[in-house]
Amino acid sequence: MADIPKDAQLPPSYEEVMNTTSSQDSRLIVGVHHGAPTAPPPNLHMPTYGAFETTPVSVVIQPPPVAMPTEIIVIGGCPACRIGYLEDTYSACGLVCAIFFFPLGILCCLAMKEKRCSNCGTVF
Repeated sequence: MADIPKDAQLPPSYEEVMNTTSSQDSRLIVGVHHGAPTAPPPNLHMPTYGAFETTPVSVVIQPPPVAMPTEIIVIGGCPACRIGYLEDTYSACGLVCAIFFFPLGILCCLAMKEKRCSNCGTVF
């Protein structure tokens, strides 16, 4: 062990620190609690934050919502009768253009394409 010089001051013992009641004692550490824990004074109202209190709870049972009829939307369906679906048809004029003016006539035929309902026959 290393020899301790006789003029060196040793730190205070635990009992000395705990028994010291003076807060101006220079040997005490600042910011550290140096006493016994204290209980709150009796009969004082301690604040509560709602987590420990019981509150009455009311449960409301709601009936299930009435199922609305689902609407099925058909892509390419007829907007007039809503039953049939639209088919692509080519007009007679477009077919004549495609035959007689062969390279450019096909473009004219595609531009003159009509959509016809399979149920009511309406042309769009």
